[in-house]
Amino acid sequence: MRSIYKYFYDIFHGFYSLWTGMMTTGYYLVHPKKILTQEYPDNRGTTLYIAERFHGEVVMPHDENNEHRCTACSLCQMSCPNGSIEVKSEMIETPEGKKKKVLKQWIYHIDLCTFCGSCIDACPSDAIRMSNEFEHASYTKDAFLKVLNKPGSKLKSKEK
Repeated sequence: MRSIYKYFYDIFHGFYSLWTGMMTTGYYLVHPKKILTQEYPDNRGTTLYIAERFHGEVVMPHDENNEHRCTACSLCQMSCPNGSIEVKSEMIETPEGKKKKVLKQWIYHIDLCTFCGSCIDACPSDAIRMSNEFEHASYTKDAFLKVLNKPGSKLKSKEK
């Protein structure tokens, strides 16, 4: 006897849920001025709104002197859960006779990235950040491999 009540309750609850959804759809059908979605390809450069908290891709900011803040510590590479970061460095000798690690290439595989931000959190020198860039579609795999440090860039000196 109890299963019959549950059966009719489930049918009533299903219709109620359908009715609630149809009322919401009907409201926005009658009130077209309240637009919920953005017509993306049409408003690409004019009214497209991207939230500030959106994580699109990892970037390495450089200043006007082509200097970055990356010390090649590789903490971002170690914190990446799926290996989308490669930090290539080399050891050089300073004029004082000390050995120092210098960034050679900071390679970013955007096709492997989950945009989790673990690398940003792990970076002790704030050398990388997330940007709002979101258009990553490409016909070739080469477009997904990015070298973030610019050619001829160097570490920003500590006096600045």
